[in-house]
Amino acid sequence: MKMKRRRQKRIPPPPAERLAAMLESLLFVADEPLELGVLARSLGVSRAHTEEAVEGLTKQCSDRGVRIQRNGDLVQLVTAPEAAPYVERFLGMDHQRLSRAALESLAVIAYRQPVTRSAIDAIRGVDSDRAVATLMARGLVQEVGRASTVGRPLLLGTTVRFLEYFGLERPDDLPPLSEPEEEAQGGEGVP
Repeated sequence: MKMKRRRQKRIPPPPAERLAAMLESLLFVADEPLELGVLARSLGVSRAHTEEAVEGLTKQCSDRGVRIQRNGDLVQLVTAPEAAPYVERFLGMDHQRLSRAALESLAVIAYRQPVTRSAIDAIRGVDSDRAVATLMARGLVQEVGRASTVGRPLLLGTTVRFLEYFGLERPDDLPPLSEPEEEAQGGEGVP
């Protein structure tokens, strides 16, 4: 018995003046970050139009209780950082603090990504395996590839969860390092 395929109903793209609102709806119902290409296909518009809508929505949300968060091609709707304590209390969440070693390792990864564990150890001057394991277990860092050096060590980078944790919209929102901090972090000559 041959089954008939149901045709999906053709939905026209939203009018240009409603594109940001439709984008916001998709981001609202998504339970994880969405790629720009997925958003463009879902809306039936070009990637360029989707990019423009994301930028417009980012500006619109700057004074609201939600923000648009970007990490490369990934986009998601998140709670504004200043609302985090209220949301955590409402949800009964306990915001676990990171140890000093984990924070130091995370700072190295965030500013030097992609970076190897041996580079983290060299910058910190101590073994960072346990701190990196904690950061990975909390979903703040992840493996992003392999270095093209001998042994092909893992490269680490931050995640979207990292952005959420620190209330950043994109990795570029990290505050700049001052020169003494860059030198202390191995800004010159450390791989």
